[in-house]
Amino acid sequence: MQTVKDINFEGKKALVRVDFNVPLNDRFEITDDARMAAAVPTIEKILKDGGAVILMSHLGRPKNGPEHAFSLQHLVNHLGNITSANKVLFANDCVGQQAEELASNLQTGEILLLENLRFHPEEKKGDDAFAQKLANLADIYVNDAFGTAHRAHASTSVIAKYFGENKCFGFIMANEVANAEKIMAQPEKPFVAIVGGAKVSDKLLILENLMNVADTILIGGGMAYTFVAAQGGKIGNSLFEEDRVELTRELLAKAQEKGVKLMLPEDSVCADGFTNDGGVETWNSDAIQDGWMGLDIGPKAVESYRNELINARTILWNGPMGVFEFSNFQNGTKSVADAVTEATSKGAFSLIGGGDSAAAIKTFDKVDEVSYVSTGGGALLEYFEGKELPGIAAIKNSTENA
Repeated sequence: MQTVKDINFEGKKALVRVDFNVPLNDRFEITDDARMAAAVPTIEKILKDGGAVILMSHLGRPKNGPEHAFSLQHLVNHLGNITSANKVLFANDCVGQQAEELASNLQTGEILLLENLRFHPEEKKGDDAFAQKLANLADIYVNDAFGTAHRAHASTSVIAKYFGENKCFGFIMANEVANAEKIMAQPEKPFVAIVGGAKVSDKLLILENLMNVADTILIGGGMAYTFVAAQGGKIGNSLFEEDRVELTRELLAKAQEKGVKLMLPEDSVCADGFTNDGGVETWNSDAIQDGWMGLDIGPKAVESYRNELINARTILWNGPMGVFEFSNFQNGTKSVADAVTEATSKGAFSLIGGGDSAAAIKTFDKVDEVSYVSTGGGALLEYFEGKELPGIAAIKNSTENA
């Protein structure tokens, strides 16, 4: 697996696919620069070697070509502040004459930021000619955008073939792959997986795949109630996928067959509506009264889940335990975060699986107390589902076979 550590970029121009899909406020100011900050080590390695950096990314979901709200120009000043670049230039398109001239004249120690890739529909279509135009801008291709690694887009997978052996992973991609493989290849036992979220259908494949490696799977979030209902429990108005009942029964049977302990929350903190301002009651998860819905795991579940986690040696967390954005229903997710960090302090390896889990660990100020927080939500999920990610395969397979 070739990374930026293996390449000397002196005198070279590196085209780096980053994930700068950062949130902006109504004044187009960055409200969370975590994704940009994460890419800095890769950028700095190239600059310190004596190379020049051309950055390409998407931002938001533009519908019909260029939109000012989704312009990467909003990021230029901040990029200059967080890197050691002599100069940060901006191309008002990612392809075309201006981009080509700026790239051609780019000097050592400088950064060129290209305009939003998704202003061109060819990006998401994986258009070959568009990928080649991007490739012509540089000598070396670096993919450091794990969050888009599951997309077969022009800038994430198609482009790689135009660089021969002159391509590699950035530090983010290398770390993501190494940490994910640490979980799925040879995890130290006991391995406890925490899987939450709203729907069983969203986590079906990851649950099936985890049953091959995990010792215990803790279920939380809205998806838990389809499991409870499948066992004949009374779940009131809780989230429920009627068309997934048989499937959850099959998952429960498969867990038993494989000797995996699949745990459902014994009790739930419930609301009389999807709001933080209504009534709050705690019921056994299989005896929730009509008119009430489970929005968090209850105190009994918190205790039993904690007991599993503090003795774990490997932990994967993907999905919150409840609606942690509501203060009355965040205790389950916070308690799980506390247990994960406690286990980590005792030597466990803990990987937080992007998306809402990463948001939760950040909300509770626990980022520095776990082993690794993934930058990729959907990408990590597909990796744990056992799928080959196009952005990884485009570099890994070809460099290994070279």
